[in-house]
Amino acid sequence: MDERVGDELPPLRPFSLLGRSDPVSPFLFNSPHSGRFYPKSFLAQSQLDATEIRRSEDFMIDMLFAGVAERGAPLLSAVYPRAYVDVNREPYELEAKMFREPLPGYANSRSIRAVGGLGTVPRIVSEGRPIYAGPIALAEALQRIDRVYVPYHEALRQRLATIHAQFGYAVLVDCHSMPSSARNAAPGIRPDFVIGDRFGSSCAPELTDRAVEMLRRRGYCVTRNKPYAGGFITEHYGRPQAGLHVMQVEVNRGLYMNEEAIRLHDGFESVQALVEDLAEALMGVSIAPPIAFDEAAE
Repeated sequence: MDERVGDELPPLRPFSLLGRSDPVSPFLFNSPHSGRFYPKSFLAQSQLDATEIRRSEDFMIDMLFAGVAERGAPLLSAVYPRAYVDVNREPYELEAKMFREPLPGYANSRSIRAVGGLGTVPRIVSEGRPIYAGPIALAEALQRIDRVYVPYHEALRQRLATIHAQFGYAVLVDCHSMPSSARNAAPGIRPDFVIGDRFGSSCAPELTDRAVEMLRRRGYCVTRNKPYAGGFITEHYGRPQAGLHVMQVEVNRGLYMNEEAIRLHDGFESVQALVEDLAEALMGVSIAPPIAFDEAAE
């Protein structure tokens, strides 16, 4: 178990940035679901044990992609887990029944994710396990959004805007992991990697093509957009016509970890080397900048 689970002292920031602060590449990598700071107060609220609460975590994806920083592409990653607050959602995508008080009018309680218990402040973790024994205070959720979600996206927007100002375009690679049980729409297919670009709308096709071709050439089963096309970050920030390209990469957890015990296994180092090669291949793609840029990162 990671030593940060149940830490008492909160981190100074709800995100970490690995790599240079001044951009030397148009690429930024992002890991929104690998956060593993579980506050003791949150664990006390939860009815799940210290292992079950981590079922939704993209375990060690930030460490898997850490080598991109040595290649000139910084890695932004969440500090808090998605079970606490999910930064890959709309800011107020909330499920009405999980709170004691009525939701504010600006909340989106009708989205499929919110209705299913996987909103900005989730009710469940993977496999449908409820985090709480009953409804929680709305003020608790709003505080998490203010203190974690908002600063995270401010950092992400600022970084993308800085990169875009220097290079004329920016490429965000959103890094995730998926259960080994995840299946493609085609019967019997269990992909090793899923490359998501919102069905061609979030990034230049050259990026998706390069990722799929490189991974397949290495012998892996790779699918596009099924079963994961990209979440809020991919959809919200991906505007290739404005020079903002976002591609999501999902890695099968069985390739590098024991999912039941939530531990790395011997495959971690080889997959880490593979995703570093993937990053290098992507960074070799030539993308023409847009003609004009009008606050694309806002």
